[in-house]
Amino acid sequence: MTRPLTAGTTLPALALLFNAMVWGLTWIAFKALHDHGLHPLWSTAIVYGGALTVLLVTRPSGLRGVGQHPHLLMLALAAGLTNVSFNWAVTIGDVVRVVLLFYMMPVWSTGLAWWLLDERPTAAAVVRMGLALMGVVLVLYKPGALGAAPTGLADALALLGGFSFALTNTLLRRWRGTPKSARATAMFIGGVGLSAVLAWALAVEPVPWAHWTAWLPWAAALVAAFLCVNLALQYGAARLPAQTTSLIMLSEVVFATVSAVMLGATHPSASTWLGGALIMAAALLAVVRQRVG
Repeated sequence: MTRPLTAGTTLPALALLFNAMVWGLTWIAFKALHDHGLHPLWSTAIVYGGALTVLLVTRPSGLRGVGQHPHLLMLALAAGLTNVSFNWAVTIGDVVRVVLLFYMMPVWSTGLAWWLLDERPTAAAVVRMGLALMGVVLVLYKPGALGAAPTGLADALALLGGFSFALTNTLLRRWRGTPKSARATAMFIGGVGLSAVLAWALAVEPVPWAHWTAWLPWAAALVAAFLCVNLALQYGAARLPAQTTSLIMLSEVVFATVSAVMLGATHPSASTWLGGALIMAAALLAVVRQRVG
């Protein structure tokens, strides 16, 4: 049986809900940046570079902390891969489809928590995993195709992002004894470093500096948002079980779906809606169990 929500777990849960809301709305800014000529890799590098600069000015001890805890480089890689994958996918793909595939995360999270944290999955967790998997199959389903598989770069990036996000959450919980500033610095280093390296290696379109006045406000807004949600994620994920974290974060699907439909940015198919319903059912079962267990 799981413990009910208490005063000690409510604030971490609210922090994760805020994180999910921001992530569910960031697609608007990333698509705007893309419309102004920024490839999502450069957008990620610029935004995380700005956030890292603010972090190093306000908390210079973070960089020393990373040096004192070199294992945080694994956290940097996981966080960097999460941000590169999600930001790229949500920029070029259908918003609802990408977010739903990203939330294959509960499946990854359960396995990673068992492996890295020795949190053995319960029978209820296995049922929720099954629902989430069936939901993902329906989201990936294409009429006339045999089975279900990623059908483009955005799909593959969304699935990769979900795995790396689950790994990020698991590592945050495993290394919650390390300084917050060191963990935050490592995560932003990963976002800047990996996106910049990939942008250079893939020779993507250069940054349109001549039109910086058009895209800079969007980038600045994302810098502020990511600084806030990074702290919220660290606070919440370090205080709740990994599976609970991943399932609370599923509320991002609601924020992204509602905003995308209202703004006319997506046209989900019937199978996508049904798959999304199964994925959200898995989250609802977890919430009910959390309250009554």
